[in-house]
Amino acid sequence: MGAAAQPIRKGRKYDQVLDGARHVFMRDGFEGASVDDIAREAGVSKATLYSYFPDKRLLFMEVAKCECFRQASEAAELITCSLRPREVLMIAATRMIAFVLSDFGMRVFRICVAESDRFPDLGREFYESGPALARAHVVDYLRDAVARGELVIDDLQLAADQFAELCKADLFARVIFGVGGPVTEADRQRIATGAVEMFLARYGVTG
Repeated sequence: MGAAAQPIRKGRKYDQVLDGARHVFMRDGFEGASVDDIAREAGVSKATLYSYFPDKRLLFMEVAKCECFRQASEAAELITCSLRPREVLMIAATRMIAFVLSDFGMRVFRICVAESDRFPDLGREFYESGPALARAHVVDYLRDAVARGELVIDDLQLAADQFAELCKADLFARVIFGVGGPVTEADRQRIATGAVEMFLARYGVTG
């Protein structure tokens, strides 16, 4: 596939192509996924695949955007006003850590960094439909929690960004640089709990 970035054409087999590509990318990763495998999994010809996505990176990023949108929406549905901030933040932290450390999340990060000079729109579009959406959900929750008197926050956007960074502490650098051995479930719980505790120590209601 060529490297030229161009608008994505949507047609009746668009979702079919995305579903097949998502399965193959999740199974084989970006480098291991072949056009032949994606077309076969999607049940379309290579010509049809090329007509929608002339570049494999464009296809991967579209799958990544849809996946992030799905995960952000699912996380938002789990958050209800009946849950206390500690419970909500643990749900959010667990979701964030799972995605950031996944092979899929790592691939997305590396591609965005590697292609940022040639195709800056890829990273921007992914951010707006993925991380920015998740950030907006967190901000909305924090705003409501402040209104209910459960948290005390002046800068909601900054607080949301701080929480996201707390969820990446230690583990993200270990995975991205391939050091420190495999990440265990205990590692994930340690970081999630630490992120929530530190966030509440700063913004929680005392007394």
